[in-house]
Amino acid sequence: MTGAPATDAPGPRWRWTLADCWTMTRRGFAHWTRRPGQVIVGLVFPVMMLLMFAYFLGGGMTVAGGGDYRDFLVPGMFALTMAFGVDSTMVALTQDISKGVLDRFRAMPMAQSAVLVGRSVLDLVQSAAGLLVMIGVGLAMGWRWHGGTGDALYAVGLLLLLRLAMLWLGIHLALVARTPDMVQAVQILIWPIGFLSSVFASPRDMPAWLGTLAEWNPMSATAAATRSLFGNPGWEGSSWAARHAELLAVAWPLVLLAVFFPLAVRRFRRLGA
Repeated sequence: MTGAPATDAPGPRWRWTLADCWTMTRRGFAHWTRRPGQVIVGLVFPVMMLLMFAYFLGGGMTVAGGGDYRDFLVPGMFALTMAFGVDSTMVALTQDISKGVLDRFRAMPMAQSAVLVGRSVLDLVQSAAGLLVMIGVGLAMGWRWHGGTGDALYAVGLLLLLRLAMLWLGIHLALVARTPDMVQAVQILIWPIGFLSSVFASPRDMPAWLGTLAEWNPMSATAAATRSLFGNPGWEGSSWAARHAELLAVAWPLVLLAVFFPLAVRRFRRLGA
């Protein structure tokens, strides 16, 4: 005798949840094939930023403590890239809300978490691809990492952890905004956060109060940690944040995830209320 799957059992419930998450991820891949231009723009834009700062503006930049500015810049741009493109996920989510797609999903016999998990998996795949492109461009420019393979993989892991934290922050803001127009306004806030960091310049070269803010920026922690792991020149500050960059590069994303993951899930559950 056959019937509906016994979703009350822990094993089958997890299997059906994973299957639903994979279905939502494949939905995103299908959108990529129909709109490849958005994916290409997401990959090209950070490269353009890297080339612009390296070749147009980098000639007049120096690194505190010595070293080549390009070696200083490239890991910082890796960190900044983890903030780029979050708006595309936010816009896609708000479009599903405004078009009633999420309402239809909520009415279907599927795991409600699959919608957000599918979005996050899709975004991380694109982010990993973008990071690989950036690494390739950096190598073509003459940048090199001087540590071991394990340190390089650890640095990549820290970068993707930052992306995951930024993603769930973006998902929460998208669920609060609920419209694509509002998402564009929220996205503007990311730029000051990105530039108020050690991505492009050492906090030691900034006014004291501005340098302190830059030192404690989560993006600065990841940038400083990846520079150290890649064996590239850093800004060598004497503050607690500068001396414990690797610790902060793990702690900041985990704090952001601990705050915004449950907030996003709660907000999603209340959409149909």
